[in-house]
Amino acid sequence: MRFDIITIFPEFFDGPLDYGIVRRAKEGGLVEIGVHDLREYTHDRHRTVDDRPFGGGEGMVLKPESIFEAVEAVLGKDSNARRTESKKENGEKRKDEKTAVVLLSAAGKLFRQETARRYAQLERVVLICGRYEGVDERVAEHLATEELSIGDYVLSGGELPAALVVDAVTRLLPGALGNEASAVQESFSGEFSVVGDQQPAINGQQSGGGRRARRGVPLPSGETRGILDYPHYTRPAEYRGWAVPEVLLGGNHAEIARWRRRAALEKTLRNRPDLLPFAGFSEED
Repeated sequence: MRFDIITIFPEFFDGPLDYGIVRRAKEGGLVEIGVHDLREYTHDRHRTVDDRPFGGGEGMVLKPESIFEAVEAVLGKDSNARRTESKKENGEKRKDEKTAVVLLSAAGKLFRQETARRYAQLERVVLICGRYEGVDERVAEHLATEELSIGDYVLSGGELPAALVVDAVTRLLPGALGNEASAVQESFSGEFSVVGDQQPAINGQQSGGGRRARRGVPLPSGETRGILDYPHYTRPAEYRGWAVPEVLLGGNHAEIARWRRRAALEKTLRNRPDLLPFAGFSEED
């Protein structure tokens, strides 16, 4: 199978993928790994990949243009047509069944062993490494087949998660481990459930000594633990016919705040419903 990693720090992968099982799998022809510099798909002299978000807020957001072009260059010019969306019964996006385009994001679904097993059945996995305060939501909605998070904590970007995914999937490929029984006997190789009352993190953040909430008991109104980050958008205001939500362009901060809260709740319900029992809900929520 083949992995393609899209990142602004291609040199990061000079080390993590050159050791152990992944190195042996590459040398044995079991996997191919391509690392692609996102800045190579920009068209300005500053090689700009980020911009400030519409609606205000701290930090920068990765722009959609270079990410779309990078993925399309990697998969071929007809990739957009081949990935025409349909819907599964559970409402998830379904595209090329042999290829996954994965956006690594703190707001994504949690990466589990079952996810690694599913990827190991594919021919190709494209990993988009997020950075800064987020990625333009149109990448998640119209390009990626899914968003993925490796855990409820904050990282500087998607490079470490990408290396983790490559490692976890590669070791499941026939011949990668030498002893095929090893993969069956490892942790998380079978079905499992999570028990206990430890509170999950919010927006990928986990406080060191914060108090816990019992499962199923909402926190006081105004506390937003258990809710994923709201979607981010940056320039251009319209890209390939997909417009930034009008409310973010109007300058009404109260309306923007309401929209962001609603969008965050919707995304949490869609991607991480397990976090909702720990959320503090207001009457408006």
